[in-house]
Amino acid sequence: MRYFKFLIVLFALAVPALAHAEAPGIPASATWYFHADFDAMREGKASRVVYDWLNAEVFEEIRGETGIDLHKEAGHMTAFAAAGEGPVVVFDGNISTETQDKIIALAAAASAGELQTLKSSGKAYYFFEKDNGPADRDSDEHHDNNFDIDMGSLDEEAYVSVAVKNKVLVTNTEKQMKALLASNGKIDTAKMEKGALFVLRAERSLIQAGVNAAEMEAGNDWDSNILRNTKQVAVLLADLGEKLGFEAQLMTNEAEMVNSIASIVRGLISLQMFNDDLDPEVVAVLQTATVNVVNNVLKLSLALDPATVVAALED
Repeated sequence: MRYFKFLIVLFALAVPALAHAEAPGIPASATWYFHADFDAMREGKASRVVYDWLNAEVFEEIRGETGIDLHKEAGHMTAFAAAGEGPVVVFDGNISTETQDKIIALAAAASAGELQTLKSSGKAYYFFEKDNGPADRDSDEHHDNNFDIDMGSLDEEAYVSVAVKNKVLVTNTEKQMKALLASNGKIDTAKMEKGALFVLRAERSLIQAGVNAAEMEAGNDWDSNILRNTKQVAVLLADLGEKLGFEAQLMTNEAEMVNSIASIVRGLISLQMFNDDLDPEVVAVLQTATVNVVNNVLKLSLALDPATVVAALED
């Protein structure tokens, strides 16, 4: 399943009004999550500009390589992972029988024809494993103690099912797949646990994402004093009509740290406002920036011109 490339693009777009609330399809135990509402992107004014780019640049490549038209069939996509587990991806929309057949054929091709057909809760699912040889397996080894927002593990082995109407389910483990099939593709979000990821909400939200930074280990790209003291990060992109609204919120372990971070962010924004080399479009975006602190949460909000977002994606 090489075709999760567009997920990376969507993460790049998530650059959102916050409530400590549950998002549909995101379990309380998640250490990271990502949710994209393609239907909302198609229907919005500002978001339609970005969606048209996504359709032309990303969905078109998927259509050309697989014959699957996400523009016509994908309504929403949710991805997440819990601690010590691999990713789960759920697509829903108007999934045709033809697309279901193509997905199974792709899984069979990825496993060199060694696709295993299994069953749970009266529904079929399939397991494929791509053998790249010992060298590749060693270089791609994943350890439970390392936190990685990487969909690559699904490229090597995964469980896939199209047995639930209008859904495509992809999981890293058989346990995850069996749980999804038992619930007809619905993910239990009823129980909010202490420390559960917060979710940004907006009336016309397009993309939501969050990560539990406490899962990150020292010695990686987040190894800085600020990020070592960061507890959670969440972002959201919403359609505001003429503009795209971006909001990011960062929760720290201590209130003193969040005030320090806020001062740094405000200072950087102020400095850039007087940078003569900065594009006028970027200056216009910075002029809309607001930085607020409530308890141990920092909130950064921006209003983005959709054409500027598309131009940045094309560079």
